[in-house]
Amino acid sequence: MKRLVIVGAGTAGTMTANKLRKSLSPKEWEITILDKDKTHYYQPGFLFIPFGTYTPKDVIKQKQTFIPDGVNLVYADVDRIEAEQNKVVLTDGKEYAYDFLVIATGCQIRPEETPGLKESNWYQNIFDFYTLEGSTALHEFFKNWQGGRLVVTITELPFKCPVAPLEFAFLADAYFTRRGIRDKVEIIFTTPMSGAFTKPKATAMLGKLLADKHIQLIPDFYVERVDSENNKIYSYDGKEMAYDCLTIVPVNMGDDMIARSGLGDDLNYVPTDKNSLRSVAYENIFVLGDASNIPASKAGAVAHFSAEVLVGNLLESINGQPMSHSFDGHANCYIETGNGKASLIDFNYDTEPLPGKFPVPGIGPFSLLGNTRINHLGKLAFKMIYWEFLLKDRKLPISNKMSMSGKIKD
Repeated sequence: MKRLVIVGAGTAGTMTANKLRKSLSPKEWEITILDKDKTHYYQPGFLFIPFGTYTPKDVIKQKQTFIPDGVNLVYADVDRIEAEQNKVVLTDGKEYAYDFLVIATGCQIRPEETPGLKESNWYQNIFDFYTLEGSTALHEFFKNWQGGRLVVTITELPFKCPVAPLEFAFLADAYFTRRGIRDKVEIIFTTPMSGAFTKPKATAMLGKLLADKHIQLIPDFYVERVDSENNKIYSYDGKEMAYDCLTIVPVNMGDDMIARSGLGDDLNYVPTDKNSLRSVAYENIFVLGDASNIPASKAGAVAHFSAEVLVGNLLESINGQPMSHSFDGHANCYIETGNGKASLIDFNYDTEPLPGKFPVPGIGPFSLLGNTRINHLGKLAFKMIYWEFLLKDRKLPISNKMSMSGKIKD
């Protein structure tokens, strides 16, 4: 019996387990997935909790629900991967040998990496919205807040879901407008990027939306430290920004287990070939989702589009064949813009977001780089698609490779 081990039962690991169980004979292959947590979170839903659109019960299910029959789900804390010995070692000393390994350990926020951020006022007037705890604490704060300066800030790149901070700012504008206190809330968006986003066309569109909603954009602001006693953040070049409420995207890093295993870079991301999704160091290790260092967005859509590539190459490797599948960096993101509207971007390693219609060329119904009601409905529908289709590996009518059909080039 040959053994395949998946470390991580989040979005990427769960999709991989479902795909591989369909492809590998249970008589020949034992598949084990390891994760220390029993709860699966719909992380895009965290964004909506501060504004009362979702509650915690809307974003929580049990991981066991999505793991297919024939896959051994083991709730355990992994201490390290000993890649030279082809084994995973748990904190209790138990070992799992493997013939092939998939690392899908994701990434986590690390507020402790920014001086002053967690020393005081954490979840009092300083919040993240990338965790259930942060989102729910911010919801309670916003319910009674009567206004002041709200600063939305990004510490450094990369981080999960690159459009989420923009969405938060747009939703905050709509929320305080509904409460009738928008004129009492100053919203400022600071970013280490030179604009609202990393791609020129999307940056222009999103920057205009920020301006239209009277949200001040402060680019090239690299957060060096937080002075929570005086309610200020400072950049490395000495700029400062005062706040009454700070919502922050902390430093993101890969799992500490990756560092203990000697498999990561300085942020604990696994060096991974951006096309084959195989570890650059070990031929029998593949990496999916946020755990890798590929230059694609750290987002569920990227994990979805790249999973088919990874599984195809892994199966070819198992059979001693050359890898023929290549990931093009395809990413697809709905962007909530508030007031029942949203935008949509579709891009890859080489092509920036372009206007057009998606997924049916010329028809849609969704508008690329548009700001429409139907895009918003698509964003809300994605929660059901995530639970019922993506995690369970049910087919969707969208290719893992980005298509230029329906897109308008200059």
